[in-house]
Amino acid sequence: MSEIAATTVHEAYAFACMRCGHGWEQAYEIEHHVDTSNNAFVVYKADGERVPSPLSTPTCMNCGGHVVRIMRAGRVSTVQHLLQNRRPDDDARDRDAEVVAATAVPAGEHHWQLADLLHPFHRK
Repeated sequence: MSEIAATTVHEAYAFACMRCGHGWEQAYEIEHHVDTSNNAFVVYKADGERVPSPLSTPTCMNCGGHVVRIMRAGRVSTVQHLLQNRRPDDDARDRDAEVVAATAVPAGEHHWQLADLLHPFHRK
């Protein structure tokens, strides 16, 4: 298939698996193409490799589940940042922080559990 036009945009998304609670973020290069028959098509790439659209059937990298919440980029890392920078007000919060620290993955990998993502939104 010949192409007559191509435009690339960069998008990033945050994901949270509703089955196992795994959270991650991924950046994509999204190539918008038009072929010689004037048909539009899109190619998604992550880390330079062609991948399926993250919006069609996202798959959890941890459990393989397909019930995945898609959010704007930064949602997972923002919650992780809030958890790291909050000041402990009582023993219960300290225990929560210990649980998060015990299950945390090194900072550069962006893998968190659903409970970590939802913790700042719990009502008291």
